Amino acid sequence: MPSHSSRILAMEPYFGGSHRAFLEGWIVHSGLEWTVLSLPPRKWKWRMRQSAVTFAENLTKVLRNSDGDSSIHAMITKDLPPLDAVFCSDMLNLAEWRGLAPRVVREVPNIVYFHENQLTYPVQHPDERDFHFGFSNVTTAIAADAVWFNSDSHRDAFLNAAENLVRRMPDHAPIDAVNSIRKKSFVFAPGIEIIQPVSGRSNAPRPMRILWVARWEYDKSPALFFDALSAFSESGRRRFEVSVLGESFRECPKIFDSAKERFVDEIVHWGYLESRTEFEQAVRSADVILSTSNHEFFGIGVVEALSAGVFPLTPNALAYPEVIGRSCVPGTIEEHFHDSSALGIASRLKELDDRLQRRGTVWSNEVDQEQMTRNVEDLFSWNDHAPRMDAALIETIQRYESELRE
Repeated sequence: MPSHSSRILAMEPYFGGSHRAFLEGWIVHSGLEWTVLSLPPRKWKWRMRQSAVTFAENLTKVLRNSDGDSSIHAMITKDLPPLDAVFCSDMLNLAEWRGLAPRVVREVPNIVYFHENQLTYPVQHPDERDFHFGFSNVTTAIAADAVWFNSDSHRDAFLNAAENLVRRMPDHAPIDAVNSIRKKSFVFAPGIEIIQPVSGRSNAPRPMRILWVARWEYDKSPALFFDALSAFSESGRRRFEVSVLGESFRECPKIFDSAKERFVDEIVHWGYLESRTEFEQAVRSADVILSTSNHEFFGIGVVEALSAGVFPLTPNALAYPEVIGRSCVPGTIEEHFHDSSALGIASRLKELDDRLQRRGTVWSNEVDQEQMTRNVEDLFSWNDHAPRMDAALIETIQRYESELRE
């Protein structure tokens, strides 16, 4: 183990959303020394194509004591310390960066964290998939000394897709390279900021409050979400409230505009909440967090809501069986899934609403709710999670140094 506190250079080409929350959360709770090089979260395709060149050039200028491009970094200075490791996300083409970067920073162990990948990320039409980006993810994983994924299901999906992709090559298919990725792959779920559950909530009958926390994009299936709310509303004239949070972007599905008009009387919160305090208050006030996503490699928003004692209702697919299965009381996992149809979701919401009106809570019992919130805190709180990730990163450094000595 290094005699000093291990010094890590983190590079994040898309410093926003879950990528930023992950890196900042870890650093705040980490015992390592970090330097962060980042780019604003815009034009993700260009970030994947050019960030390796941009980061390599800026590091070269910094090390030569010339002026780097100050607009691209978060915390880097001209006094860049000797490094023990480089940590990056899947948005960086690590193979390109290692070929372009100054030797002093590239000849240390490199760890890549896959928040998502471009081989299995859903597209609206199959012919829209650009396999160049997917293969960039493959070469990044090949170039890394350790490959971290945010869930088992994500790791397995990526490795299967990578093998299928290389087998389509006309010759020289790097099957052995995919096998080497498999051997150096590990799973580290992202940590979360725990949201303390509300206390002293009244058990008097009231409208059930339903929560959406996902990005406002097609892969989260917003049409299914709002169709399910309509079906639920029409099943016995059910009253409910809805908070639709999450980030929206320039190209936002039109369903959100029509839904805002359709559910004007039910909406409590609408749109992204910049204030963390306001976001936590909105989450705490919910009874059910409903996910209709057809893409989820982990689900930070859902897990944060679980920490607040909100009842999760999700597809029985993607990372949800893994994440919810680890969090909930044994034998209760099926209660948290729906069949991904509007009528099926409405039927589950009706069951939960019946329970709320009868017992004052959507949970079958308070013990299950309390146990899940405790499990989430034990599994995913940054306070406990960051030291485990620190230890894993240090282990990679030690293994790299041992291999050099051999």
